[in-house]
Amino acid sequence: MRNLKNSLFYIFTISGFSALIYWIITQGKQLEAGRSIVVKTGKGQWNEFLGSMTHNLQESLAILLLQILSIILVARVFGWFFRKIGQQSVVGEMVAGIVLGPSLLGLYFPEFSNTLFPAESLGNLKLFSQLGLIFFMFVIGMELDLKALKNKANDAVVISHASIIFPFALGTGLGYFIYKQFAPPGVEFLSFALFIGISMSITAFPVLARIVQERGIHRTKLGTIVITCAAADDITAWCILATVIAIVKAGSIVSSLYVIGLAIAYVFLMLNVVRPFLAKVGELKNSRQSLSKPVVAIFFLTLIISAYTTEIIGIHALFGAFMAGAIMPDNTKFRSIIIDKVEDLSVIVLLPLFFVFTGLRTKIGLIDSPEMWKITGIIIVVAVAGKFLGSAIAAKFVGQSWRDSLTIGALMNTRGLMELIVLNIGKDLGVLDDRIFAMLVIMALVTTFMTGPALDLINYIFKTKDEIIPEEVKSDSKYKVLISFGNSERGKALLRLANSFVRKTGDDTIVTAMHLTLSNELHTFNLEEQEKKSFAPIIHESNELGQKILTLFKASNDIDSDIVEIANQGEYDLLLVGLGHSIFEGTLLGKVLGYTTRIINPDRLLDKFTGKEGLFENSPFDERTRQIIAKSKMPVGVLVDKNLEKLQSAFMPIFTAEDAFLLDYAQRLIVNNDTKITLMDPNNAIRDNKEIYGKIDEIEKGKPNFVSMQEDRVMKKDFLEKQDIMIISLESWKKLVNSQSTWLSNIPSVLIIKP
Repeated sequence: MRNLKNSLFYIFTISGFSALIYWIITQGKQLEAGRSIVVKTGKGQWNEFLGSMTHNLQESLAILLLQILSIILVARVFGWFFRKIGQQSVVGEMVAGIVLGPSLLGLYFPEFSNTLFPAESLGNLKLFSQLGLIFFMFVIGMELDLKALKNKANDAVVISHASIIFPFALGTGLGYFIYKQFAPPGVEFLSFALFIGISMSITAFPVLARIVQERGIHRTKLGTIVITCAAADDITAWCILATVIAIVKAGSIVSSLYVIGLAIAYVFLMLNVVRPFLAKVGELKNSRQSLSKPVVAIFFLTLIISAYTTEIIGIHALFGAFMAGAIMPDNTKFRSIIIDKVEDLSVIVLLPLFFVFTGLRTKIGLIDSPEMWKITGIIIVVAVAGKFLGSAIAAKFVGQSWRDSLTIGALMNTRGLMELIVLNIGKDLGVLDDRIFAMLVIMALVTTFMTGPALDLINYIFKTKDEIIPEEVKSDSKYKVLISFGNSERGKALLRLANSFVRKTGDDTIVTAMHLTLSNELHTFNLEEQEKKSFAPIIHESNELGQKILTLFKASNDIDSDIVEIANQGEYDLLLVGLGHSIFEGTLLGKVLGYTTRIINPDRLLDKFTGKEGLFENSPFDERTRQIIAKSKMPVGVLVDKNLEKLQSAFMPIFTAEDAFLLDYAQRLIVNNDTKITLMDPNNAIRDNKEIYGKIDEIEKGKPNFVSMQEDRVMKKDFLEKQDIMIISLESWKKLVNSQSTWLSNIPSVLIIKP
């Protein structure tokens, strides 16, 4: 009755007011008498429409939105590709910037380039890219763990400062030789040499931190030293850069003392006045619920005021943003909340604009002779020699092994985005011309790209590998199970499954729980907290089950490949993964799968998996599963979890003689978990195979009455409702799916095993 009432009200309201509007327009037509009204028809209306569309496309907002769309798409594609070849996504985004600039797009498709990036639009692009850098530097400041610097600064500071002074000295020396040829008119040698020096001295802290996490060495002494070195390097280099900017703007060291004095006063106020105030606010407001909009506004106002102050002083807004991040409250939960609010917008939307803006300024075509490429090569050699050798020699001097020293040198030689920021500042100040700017951009790309291969070469020379496998796993005499999970609920189901296979074997078994997280989702300051949070539910479940487990946490650039590599490296006897994030986390399909499991009931999840509803038909899913299975050297079990709580009963279809290996898992479940196993023989594979019969008899002798045969080949609903899990071979599962078997409609959780 209420719905009818609402419908009638809606109809009368819309129709009544529509009639009133029509009457007003009709009466208004009479007011046109005596006016010359031009009425366009036919072709005139079409031309007017086209003209309006053309005008709209040329509006600055439309151009900016088209640029942002194009840039994000290209940056993500290049970032994905470079991740796949073992590089950081930032390398791909840097290359994407070059590709969209005059060096490639502008060279081969000049008309399209001028349409997409008209000269008058670059001001807007620069403005938004600078905003992205301000937010990014704010995040970098917050990622620094100042407590770690205080506690572990001895060796790290020596290495860090050596890694700055070596390349800085070599850079200023290089500036002496190239000043006459490359310094812009009117630029003093001091300014030019200092900028070449600082461009050689930068280390990309965020890129280095990601590499350390991905290689699993963040927990080692080496990882701690190199992270601390990079953090100290970042702080020192930005302080030096602020001084260099002050000197360049003032014109001489003496006249820059006023700017430097103001900068020192600013830093003093930030550390001794603003930081204690923010710490008090952070103590009171350290959860998402209590962090209200006015409180968030306080922190963002601090960022903006700090950036504005340093810009006015003359040491660049980015230093102020960096400083604002560094003085944020030490509370890791608070920092994580603030970073989450800032990072996605800055990294995904605004930072790619900076890469492309840099690319638009980079004219590699100016390096058009063997002599120019020779100088570019010399710049790269000087940069690598100064940073790599400076860091390595200092590390060796303070007592590191040659392997660790060279590793530190290779990592500190990473320049990445931080280098591009410095170069753009130099170009904006007029210190770097187009030619030297392009050469230094190439140097930044090469030194960032070479980090991964250099580390691999060092490990090869010293015949070592970055080990993240726990020592206990290296025993050959124990049965080793590895479970890889993406979320805690799936992890608990996998642990219950693993426990059912090994419960009574005691010390003869090792169960390792592994959680891999994309490296760009982690921050150095909360790495331990993130690990603790990821494993807390799994450890609780292991205590409930009485199952001892080892934990393995790793940041990854490619989760799928790392699962296989770790499983093979640890020589596990069984790898258990769950359907969804544990295999496909970080991919588009994985996200779809994650959303699917949250919004549909378990019965529909199976339909999605099997392709009945078309979600995975002709999709990469089968290829991804095949990759895990093909590259794993041990048996792999894929769990399709439909709320698996216990394994008191299981049924096991034996379709062919090749499925006989499943009886080994049946025996494990019976011996360790007292699971009742029901065998099915739909194709007479058991009846016609004496070897299978012999295996069943062997199980029966050890544990009588735990194996039964299901004579009925039709999967009745009442039988399936009594089963906790179906265990099936991979090949038989494929046949079931391809045949669209009616079995699939009501089955419980499924464990698909590749022998």
